[in-house]
Amino acid sequence: MMSFPCFSAADILLPAETVSLDSWACIAVDQFTSQPEYWQRAEALTAGKPSTLHIVLPEAYLGTAQEQPRLQSIRAAMREYRKQVLTRTVHGYVYVERTQMDGTVRQGLVGKIDLESYDYTPGAKPAIRPSEATVVERIPPRLRVRRGAELETPHVMMLADDEHATLIEPIGDCKDSLPLLYDGELMLGGGRLRGWAVETPELIARVDAALAALADPDAFAARWHNAAGQTPMVLAVGDGNHSLATAKAYWEELKPGLTEEQRRTHPARWCLAEVCNVHSPAIEIEPIHRVVFGVAAKTLFDDLDAWDKQQKAAASAGSQTLRLADAAGESLVALQNPPAPLTVGSVEAFLADWLPRHPECKVDYIHGDGTALSLAADPAHPATAILLPDFAKADLFKGVVLGGVLPRKTFSMGHAEEKRYYNECRDLTAEQ
Repeated sequence: MMSFPCFSAADILLPAETVSLDSWACIAVDQFTSQPEYWQRAEALTAGKPSTLHIVLPEAYLGTAQEQPRLQSIRAAMREYRKQVLTRTVHGYVYVERTQMDGTVRQGLVGKIDLESYDYTPGAKPAIRPSEATVVERIPPRLRVRRGAELETPHVMMLADDEHATLIEPIGDCKDSLPLLYDGELMLGGGRLRGWAVETPELIARVDAALAALADPDAFAARWHNAAGQTPMVLAVGDGNHSLATAKAYWEELKPGLTEEQRRTHPARWCLAEVCNVHSPAIEIEPIHRVVFGVAAKTLFDDLDAWDKQQKAAASAGSQTLRLADAAGESLVALQNPPAPLTVGSVEAFLADWLPRHPECKVDYIHGDGTALSLAADPAHPATAILLPDFAKADLFKGVVLGGVLPRKTFSMGHAEEKRYYNECRDLTAEQ
């Protein structure tokens, strides 16, 4: 049993009501990494104003002459904001609603993740698991920001497999009775964001009870027979995987120098995050297709078919289907012996075997059927689009529980402008 819930209420800091949301909240730093003009526009909008942009490091600046000066200015801004800007505290959760580009409303609940319940080590099976493999080489630049930081602000989005809508949606049903914390438009076309304080003992107990039910070992074993005996998986990382991994890495750095009592209370043990229900209609999860350049679909079909006949099927996989397309047309492929629980995993296993033997070919990862088909449509330049089936939301948890982390470039959650914006903060220096 866990001594602390894996996701719990927190002391959440917000700026004074006079601080405008459209300048305060900025988009996740891992967006628009090849579009510095976006960040230049954001800098212009927030010049001289309190903004989370001033306490984060956009990845577009990593490795540039701006990186070190910005790290120094981040520290100064954090000190100032702790004393003068972040004047409101929510003792509990924040229920949030994000109006997206298509008008749908994404519901979420902001609280703190217990990093003792999370592990990105391959093969680990904790209550909180990454959905895709963690690239450890991406952690050190983020650690330079996390080490010694006085504040954190999250863009991590977690997903709960809450098919019966027990965790977040009941809070939304009673939002009109809750204190409204903020309501406004986000900068540069990010949509509308609203948030309410969830502080009453009754509502906090309701959230905790829903989490406990999602973590019930018997229910977990009944749903995933092949995973019986594992620690029940309660949450999966939907977005911000490497930010959460950085918080974990920093906590592991600190632990050897702490007493047991300090380890139970040190604020770096937790990380703010927003939890969403993967079954929400507002959560869009789309497959990321593959395009293999340098080979015709007929050749790839024959090689894939021969490879499939040599495989030993995973017990939980069943048959899987995908489409191959090139300038000559499109064909349906049925894998009879898929080695992975999800089609994307089987395709990645095939490519891992096939590509080294065909160095003249290369693969790219493509969003959208139309784009993938167009890249494979030129008869003068042979290429094959591997079109993966729609990514069922339940498959995310199925793939992680039964197959470990999903293959890289498995799915995409929403458009860049719909990623989480930094808004809520937490003090990393105060005792919890």
